[in-house]
Amino acid sequence: MAIYKLSKDAITRLAGTTFAERGVKERSDLQRLLRTNIAVVAEDTLVIGEEYGEWEDSKRRIDLLAVDRDANLVVIELKRTDDGGHMELQAIRYAGMVAGMTFARAVEVYQAFLDKQKPGQDARTKLLEFLDWDEPREEDFASDVRIVLVAADFSRELTTTVLWLNKRELDIRCVRLKPYDNGTETIIDAQQVIPLPEAEDYMVREKAKDQAARSEGADRHALRRAFWAEFLPQAAKATPRFAGRSPGDAHYIAVSAGPNGLRYVYCVWLSQSGLEFYIDRDDGSGAFNKAVFDYLYSKRAEIEAAYGGPLGWERLDTKRASRIFDDSIPGGIRSPRDQWPAA
Repeated sequence: MAIYKLSKDAITRLAGTTFAERGVKERSDLQRLLRTNIAVVAEDTLVIGEEYGEWEDSKRRIDLLAVDRDANLVVIELKRTDDGGHMELQAIRYAGMVAGMTFARAVEVYQAFLDKQKPGQDARTKLLEFLDWDEPREEDFASDVRIVLVAADFSRELTTTVLWLNKRELDIRCVRLKPYDNGTETIIDAQQVIPLPEAEDYMVREKAKDQAARSEGADRHALRRAFWAEFLPQAAKATPRFAGRSPGDAHYIAVSAGPNGLRYVYCVWLSQSGLEFYIDRDDGSGAFNKAVFDYLYSKRAEIEAAYGGPLGWERLDTKRASRIFDDSIPGGIRSPRDQWPAA
């Protein structure tokens, strides 16, 4: 992206430069200036610490530690280089190291920071005011840790890694600070590049949907295991073919019916269950499967009378297998447990 200078007589393109060329140091200049103007890279955040590293057995330090309006901690890492180095890996490590910080500990860190920068101010009061809390709420503090990476530019490796991590429920933002030469002044173009601001709301919604889907999937698996745990002992009483089977999280359980290629398959869905006799011997032509189906179909009335109701009959002429089934048995994993069908 180009930056232009508008004057009375011309529009002049500013030349891109580097922080090193402009004599801008990473800690004493860039970090110092952002410390008191943090909205440039992270709006609605309050810096509570600089060069924070008060943990045992480590000399590593967080460039800037902040809190956002939702009481999440924000780890801010700075690089004046054009590739960002391995800052995402550093930041993840730091996020893990501060994840357990309490409100009381945050007040201590913030007070030490204020005593160096603005003596005479009370950290507890200022932090409560920022969060719009009347009293500390430890259970709501630092429920998550966000990461903001700031650099002159980012390598393809870094951006690819960040995008992958964000899909796995981390919250990492990349803000590019691109310097331009304006004579005696340095102009900074500050752009959030990950996630793109115009796509951020969409990504938040998609992330929430993914989390809900994963939670629902995990819940569904647990219900299936519970369903099969009740089903299998009853089924084992009816036929020894189910003896020794363990409940899983798939929606079906299949056992051999005896001859090769013949299986009983039991299925469970949300509000219904089903069973089928599946005929699928690999004899090269499928002739065996069709012959078995045709024989059973000739006995359809007797079979359905013994079963106690109608069955579905699918010869599946374009496929090797055939099947006989009932997929309308009331009661599934979302049904009350006393309505789960017995074996």
